[in-house]
Amino acid sequence: MKKIHFLFFLSFALINGLAAQQNGTNADKKKIDLSNRANDHLVIQFGHTTWTGVPDTIAMGKFSKTFNVYFMFDFPFKSNQNMSLGVGVGVGSDHLRFSKVNIGIKEIGSTLRFTNVRDTNHYKKTKLATSYAEVPLELRYSANPATGKGLKVGLGVRVGALINAHTRNVDWENRNGNLLNEFSVKESSTRYFNKTRFVGTFRVGYGNLSIFSSYQLNSTLKDGVGTTARPFTLGLMLSGL
Repeated sequence: MKKIHFLFFLSFALINGLAAQQNGTNADKKKIDLSNRANDHLVIQFGHTTWTGVPDTIAMGKFSKTFNVYFMFDFPFKSNQNMSLGVGVGVGSDHLRFSKVNIGIKEIGSTLRFTNVRDTNHYKKTKLATSYAEVPLELRYSANPATGKGLKVGLGVRVGALINAHTRNVDWENRNGNLLNEFSVKESSTRYFNKTRFVGTFRVGYGNLSIFSSYQLNSTLKDGVGTTARPFTLGLMLSGL
């Protein structure tokens, strides 16, 4: 957790440093014409995600992913046209895979149980998916704001409201991995989940393509109902328009 906060602090310092340097370089230059520039209105993110702080008894699977789509407005700073504030709305989703773990999302009780079923019959694939309506806010730096090309750096937050939480289990097999029945089961419930999430974000790239990372600042689950896991994501971001 401290390392994550340190990374965000360094990111903020980097943006401030770039902005200060740009101010000094362009102090005597004319204002840039931004009327036809690309404003990064459409943002699409795809990345690998994992839960941090998960106990060893909960076995995470491979290929957990995040997929986000946002439409954003961009407001350049009058004092420094290389800096802007992006504000938007969109949908964010996490798809977490687990290995031979039963997730009791529909069970009656005060806790969400993650049961290791490795030594008995179990589903071959188990996924926990959450989706949120989100409002992203991003402090942006663009080395070439007139064209949208060149170095871009962004530091921000997202506030999300939970839309859906569900599990999907596929293919019933025995403890040795032999298929017993080929079918899928989907169960939905939001009772164990925080209805709001807060996510810190950072990205750096060139032109329309960036590498992004995000870290959820509060737990996915409510206090006292289960593990205090928080998603961490690293992936690619495409922006334009």
